[in-house]
Amino acid sequence: MTEPFISIRNMTKTFGPASDPVYAVNDVSFDIPKGSITGLVGESGSGKSTLGRSLLRLIEPTSGSTVFDGCDLNSLKAGDLRAMRRRMQMVFQDPVSSLNPRLSVEAIIAEGLVAHGIGSRRTRRDKVASLLEEVGLSADHMRRYPHEFSGGQRQRIGIARALALEPEFIVADESVSALDVSIQAQVLNLLLDLRERRNLTMLFIAHDLSVVDYLCDQVAVMYLGRLMEIGPAADIHERPRHPYTLALNSAIPMPRPGAARNREVLKGDIPSPMSPPSGCVFRTRCAHAREICAAGIPSPVAVSAGHYSHCKRIEAIGEN
Repeated sequence: MTEPFISIRNMTKTFGPASDPVYAVNDVSFDIPKGSITGLVGESGSGKSTLGRSLLRLIEPTSGSTVFDGCDLNSLKAGDLRAMRRRMQMVFQDPVSSLNPRLSVEAIIAEGLVAHGIGSRRTRRDKVASLLEEVGLSADHMRRYPHEFSGGQRQRIGIARALALEPEFIVADESVSALDVSIQAQVLNLLLDLRERRNLTMLFIAHDLSVVDYLCDQVAVMYLGRLMEIGPAADIHERPRHPYTLALNSAIPMPRPGAARNREVLKGDIPSPMSPPSGCVFRTRCAHAREICAAGIPSPVAVSAGHYSHCKRIEAIGEN
């Protein structure tokens, strides 16, 4: 069996004092195969973005490991990590605040090339022109500034910046959530094209299961810092086994308003990470919760090939 391209093991990120930590990400483990797109979904506050940033060490994880193509990122010193950053990049959520308004598009996209001492000024300019064409913009745009572009165009600039160093892995953090639906589709298709042309591996963070079902090969579902379910995208969409995934699926808008459907409506809000529920952290909002759900942290249970659910009922007595 081949080793996964990216292996995340027991990833934990806490904030606050060690004596009273707040868990933003709590003991999360999963693999990302090479050339695939893995979706990471969940409500706001579930820890998705923190996991993505911890994976790349944009923020330092508290514990756990990320093995990238055989290299443990958490063990790297500053110099080695800087060199490794050429192989992994990030596309940020907000296409406005993620671009420096004082820099031209050329300077924004070439910033990584300059930082790593790659190429001459002329070759960098040619590279920027090529990247702009690749993401659906024009080479003439390089002299403009971010405020002169629409939200979708800004996000394309952000994608071009991420591609400048020829990375093998990209974390896209809610990269279409701020865009209109029609523009979302264009950006999603661009990401699919880039995956095919460049053999990219991606972690795509989102809160919309319909988007990840279209884009991703594998989907991981998070809630309050913990992994609830992970499996092939088709299984997560058509045969979810965790009650939280069922609720997320049932919230997807239907193309035919008024069509009959079974809804799993969640009550209340996501609990504060400062005082999470005992046992299964989802149990306080779960319509199927039982006494056993408070007894301990659920272990991952294989429900089909590559499909795991973290549910006490499945773990204990094999219920759906």
